[in-house]
Amino acid sequence: MSTSTAELLKGAAELFPGEVVTQAHVRHLDLPAGAGRFALITLDNGLDHTKPTTFGPQSLANLSAAIDQVEKEASDGTVVGVGITGKPFIFAVGADLKGVELLKRHEDALAIGRGGHEVFKRLAALAVPTFAYYNGAAMGGGVEIGLHCRYRTVSAALPAFSLPEVFLGLVPGWGGCTLLPNLIGADRAVSVVIENSLNQNKQLKGAQVHELGIADAIFEGADFLERSLVWTASVLKGELSVVRAEVDRGEAWDRAVERGRQIADSKVHGAAPAAYRALDIIAAAKDGDLQAGFDAEDRALADLIMGGELRSGIYAFNLVQRRAKRPAGAPDKALARPVTKVGVVGAGLMASQLALLFLRRLEVPVVLTDIDQERVDKGVGYVHGEIDKLLLKSRINQDKANRLKGLVSGVLDKAEGFSDADFIIEAVFEEMGVKQKVFAEVEAVAPAHAILATNTSSLSVSEMASKLKNPERVVGFHFFNPVAILPLLEIVRGERTDDASLATAFGVAKKLKKSAVLVKDAPAFVVNRILTRFMGEIQNVIDEGTPVEVAERAVEPLGLPMSPLVLLELVGPAIGLHVSETLHGAFPDRFTVSRNLAAVVEAGKRGFYVYDSGRPELDPEVAALLTQGDVVLTEERTRDRVLDAVAQEIGLMLDEGVVAEAQDIDLCLLTGAGWPFHLGGITPYLDREGVSERVNGKRFLAPGVASVPA
Repeated sequence: MSTSTAELLKGAAELFPGEVVTQAHVRHLDLPAGAGRFALITLDNGLDHTKPTTFGPQSLANLSAAIDQVEKEASDGTVVGVGITGKPFIFAVGADLKGVELLKRHEDALAIGRGGHEVFKRLAALAVPTFAYYNGAAMGGGVEIGLHCRYRTVSAALPAFSLPEVFLGLVPGWGGCTLLPNLIGADRAVSVVIENSLNQNKQLKGAQVHELGIADAIFEGADFLERSLVWTASVLKGELSVVRAEVDRGEAWDRAVERGRQIADSKVHGAAPAAYRALDIIAAAKDGDLQAGFDAEDRALADLIMGGELRSGIYAFNLVQRRAKRPAGAPDKALARPVTKVGVVGAGLMASQLALLFLRRLEVPVVLTDIDQERVDKGVGYVHGEIDKLLLKSRINQDKANRLKGLVSGVLDKAEGFSDADFIIEAVFEEMGVKQKVFAEVEAVAPAHAILATNTSSLSVSEMASKLKNPERVVGFHFFNPVAILPLLEIVRGERTDDASLATAFGVAKKLKKSAVLVKDAPAFVVNRILTRFMGEIQNVIDEGTPVEVAERAVEPLGLPMSPLVLLELVGPAIGLHVSETLHGAFPDRFTVSRNLAAVVEAGKRGFYVYDSGRPELDPEVAALLTQGDVVLTEERTRDRVLDAVAQEIGLMLDEGVVAEAQDIDLCLLTGAGWPFHLGGITPYLDREGVSERVNGKRFLAPGVASVPA
């Protein structure tokens, strides 16, 4: 290791207290078929697979020290090759983000980029061929260290492989933007670096890594390393020649970069810089000047580390990975009761989705009821059909499919279906009288210990339980559509819900693999209240006279997953109107009921747009329904009004104690509404843009939380 690299890493290590240090163990072995002595570096932090291997400064220093050893052995001819692999199930998952969020100065951020490059480049410079064996999960810097090797193999069992940096607000800064397009071509690199990352951090499987040309060979997981070493021996002896597709450095490269820009525009609308910085580096990598690319990566990494989007991205990542696993305010899990049978009231689409989820995750009997046999049969049929789809995709085997189908049933008689159920959830029409009637019927036949859960999106859980003999066992259990995809579960404590019922609800949520947030029984809870205020202000502006397209474009700089009116179409205008009416009843001074939305619903329209041209255009029939005033706002003024409204509502929700902290608001928007990581949910963005202080006189989060420390 050079003195400058050692000093760089030593200085960086002082800024990273508490680093989980990765060791780089060197062992020697004789390759098969007399191919020679080989040095194998294994990356291992000494913990099991639930604590993946990462690269902080000390970890990089350890790797550099291991390279010192094999560098000497390669130079004096005592080894014929060098390989690198990981501990069981994990190759390596990149930089240690816990340290990155502590950095305060641009020069310190620059040192992190340069330190990784300086160490990784030494692998490429060794006097003997180098091999990366992707034995398990590989992300970020874990992928990039392998790109610095001459050859790569991948396990067919590898579950997750990605360059997720753009998703978090960074660029692949240790070679990913430069080396990957030079290896597999710009178009495929754009798919990995930009498209997959902005598609909710989509992961590649081992077979896809091989198909893309990132890995030169693929072997089954059971004997992956042994097979990789046999393959290595064949390569070193010249018996096997690795042939890679030629990279097109002509117009195809430019078209790929332009495709990447279109993807970035469609996802973040210019609101977050990371994707565009990555694309600039990929574009420049066309000439094959690797060092220039590495230098550009260092600069981009440092600039982004010192920017608000990355800090928000890390904050969001920590919420989803940590806070979601330890919900604030959840009772002692020891109070939770076992759930050995689940009842679902209703057999419509939402109820059927819930039945399928409970069935797959809990693997206990699930029984649906409804008002007639046709509905019941349709609900059970839906579940059976989805199980068949899983079987066709080889997600489950025939035995499991048969077992799951045997566990789901439907009956008309609630007494027959629910007399031995431990957890019963209703998913019927969103009307208080209907839900109270259902719960009265269920309470009459269910065991005394059974939890009565409601999937209501906006109605009072306390009022729903008020006429029951045992209201303490009623809990809100609000899922988000599509149930199988969105992770959030708002768990609502009614005025009389007891700790045992609440603990059981949280225990079930964990088994369902949902991110549960404890919510006070307040109108529309968290996500629907914020989205209704957000969309309501857009509708107010339209009603007052601002053109629809101006109102829609106004919030594009947030980089939301879809525009407000497209979201309304997904939710359903009738549901949106119902929730706005509920909230108008509770808070008439802040929530309005749009006359134009009411007209759209009355006309039976499914949304504001038609898609005849392949993109959304205002439906002429809807345009004819709209009645507008003469107040026309600019995009900027519209955006200010919308953000001010959201900041005000969040401030009031925190004052009311709807959730424990602003972090829970952000966790709900990230996991229930798909709001982007670069916003941190929403409160970091409102703080960063000065909206929080303008509206509420204070920030939502302390300086240094989701922002650069002072």
